[in-house]
Amino acid sequence: MERKASRRENECEEKNSNSESSELDKDYKMSLITLNVGGYLYITQKQTLTKYPDSFLEGIINGRIMCPFDADGHYFIDRDGLLFRHILNFLRNGELLLPEGFRENQLLAQEAEFFQLKVLSEAVKSRWEKEQIASRETTFLEITDSHDRSQGLRIFCNAPEFIAKIKSRIVLVSKSRLDGFPEEFSVSSNIIQFKYFIKSENGTRLVLKEDNTFVCTLETLKFEAIMTALKCGFRLLTSLDCSRGSIVHSDALHFIK
Repeated sequence: MERKASRRENECEEKNSNSESSELDKDYKMSLITLNVGGYLYITQKQTLTKYPDSFLEGIINGRIMCPFDADGHYFIDRDGLLFRHILNFLRNGELLLPEGFRENQLLAQEAEFFQLKVLSEAVKSRWEKEQIASRETTFLEITDSHDRSQGLRIFCNAPEFIAKIKSRIVLVSKSRLDGFPEEFSVSSNIIQFKYFIKSENGTRLVLKEDNTFVCTLETLKFEAIMTALKCGFRLLTSLDCSRGSIVHSDALHFIK
């Protein structure tokens, strides 16, 4: 009798445990929401979509805003499905995080306004304004000879990171003193000045390429700067001095993205 009673108790406990587990699974499944945004399916939690009160998504989930369903019973929102990933990431992270090179600020700002996310809309507009200001500011790098300022190159660009990339590469090579490169030089925020500049004799070479291959002479340095800029998505706006008949032979290059 005791064994039967014990067995029944175990069966009851097991049933209760299974019942509780089933309820938890049910609650968890109910907390998952599938959205069809412009043909793209997104699965997220209810608490993510309701993070900002009075937003469009919070209104849908809590029944304040009517939303159609697709053929599979998912909420259907007729908006940009690709851009919605940034909306959802903002809801998840609480901050605007965009991939490098993102260029759809205006479209994203419109999406933020549609979804009634004022904080996101302001963050996108602020980012956009900063990019507009940065695009109007020009950074330059001057590579020159302290004894002959006519010998050298000026590179102008509206992207400071591009100037910094070329500058750090030249400084790195200069410190390594490869291939007869001038040993004595000074570096300021925008100028690299050599005591004796690169000459065009055979064998005078400068490492600039990322694959560590060699380039020769000042003229080739200009050419490599142009190629590097084009690979990074910049365009040559103008050569500031083409009096010598060739871009490569000019004294200054101006890049813009």
